[in-house]
Amino acid sequence: MASAKATVLGKSGKADLPKELFSEPFHQSLVHETARADLASRRRGTASTLTRGEVAFTTAKAWRQKGTGRARAGTLGVSSRYGGGVTFGPKPRHYTVKVNRKARRKAMRAALSVHAERDSVAVLDPAAFETPSTKAAAAALAKWGARQPTLLVLDAEETGALKSFRNIDRVTVAEVGAIGVADVIGAASLAISEKALETLKGRLG
Repeated sequence: MASAKATVLGKSGKADLPKELFSEPFHQSLVHETARADLASRRRGTASTLTRGEVAFTTAKAWRQKGTGRARAGTLGVSSRYGGGVTFGPKPRHYTVKVNRKARRKAMRAALSVHAERDSVAVLDPAAFETPSTKAAAAALAKWGARQPTLLVLDAEETGALKSFRNIDRVTVAEVGAIGVADVIGAASLAISEKALETLKGRLG
């Protein structure tokens, strides 16, 4: 299989995409499972409600058992009364779903390969954005014809490019170590710096 080509942002020409990252067949169930795990891991899980035993209510009966002509009533903290506890409400929990390391790597390669097949991936030349310029960054994306939303993956040291692209509407800038399958597969266009590509090769190869 011939190497896929990608537009280079910041200068003219095309760049070869590494086969190790961009030649994986698409595995729908695996990508779905991994993306779901990525999104679930970002949930804080701090939602909490009070049960009928935790609300601050008196424990005395609302009125006497007999003689009032009304139905019997006990504690006022039941869920059917205003201010009462919540039945089966959320409590703090974690949403982590385990995905094996080999499976996660395979899903990421498959997500990257989808962009190569759709010709929606570009390689960023960070040297062109050493001096931060949002105008130049927007012009580079427009020249490429990037579809939105766009994900830009950078190395942590490429601060000039980060500052250039971070204020553009519907463009997400992420450090290469922080991206997941959900980020890649959820973007309509993907741009990756050369150094970030090397990091991904070491991580996913």
